[in-house]
Formats: sequence, C-alpha cells, structure tokens
Amino acid sequence: MSLVIDASIAIKWIVPEADTREALALRRTRLFAPDLLIPECANVLWKKVRRNELRPAEALFAARLIERADIELQPMRSLMEPAARLAIALDHPAYDCFYLALAQVLESEFITADRAFYQKAVSHGERLPVRLLRPVRQC
Repeated sequence: MSLVIDASIAIKWIVPEADTREALALRRTRLFAPDLLIPECANVLWKKVRRNELRPAEALFAARLIERADIELQPMRSLMEPAARLAIALDHPAYDCFYLALAQVLESEFITADRAFYQKAVSHGERLPVRLLRPVRQC
C-alpha cells in the first residue's frame, strides 16, 4: 500500500499537534508527494518562526528532518493538466490539487489534515481518492 501526503501531514511529524501520532504512523507506509512538498514545508516552518511557535534553530532542524524523510518526491510537470482540471472542478487553489492529481495517477490514496480541502474533494460529484487524517479518540 502507498499513500500520497501533503505538507499538513509532514509538518505534524516535527511539530506536535493533536493528530501527530496518527501522522507518524503513516511513516510505516510507502509515501509519495509532488516535489511541491519541500517548498510548502519550508513556508510553514517560516510562518511558525514568525508567529514565535518555533525558534529559528528548531525550524532549521525540522527542515533537515523533512528533507531526509522517506518520501518519494515526484516531479510536478506531468501533473499540471490533471491538477488544473481538479482546481477548476473543486474551485480550490491548484497547488493543493497537485497532491490529489498525483494520487489519481498513482492509483493511490491521498491523505491530508486540511479539512477545507478534504470537504471540497468529498463534496465533489466524482469520487476522489482522499482521506482526512483524524486523531484517534482516547477512552
């Protein structure tokens, strides 16, 4: 089994959040992402430094961890048309749609923690291979 992940998942590996445990468990699976993942994660780390959620040294360490993570990065060029088609159909920014387009091409499932994008994808008439990461409820 393989999965396509986005930056919302990869960031949870290094910044503790409610569903970090579930995001970390995904690392036991073969993971793919468009190479867009790298600049998106760098941007999230920059924002976390600006908001004083991370110190600069922590963000740089996190960047090294993500850079070395076992994710098979795929070039984006061949995903341009399917991503644009999805962006138009879902009325959603195209950069997010590259992840979903990759999942379709690989005949895999895309998992995200981005609730708004997930809702748009599941509300669409065509069944799309998307799943929302959710924290496991503790009893």
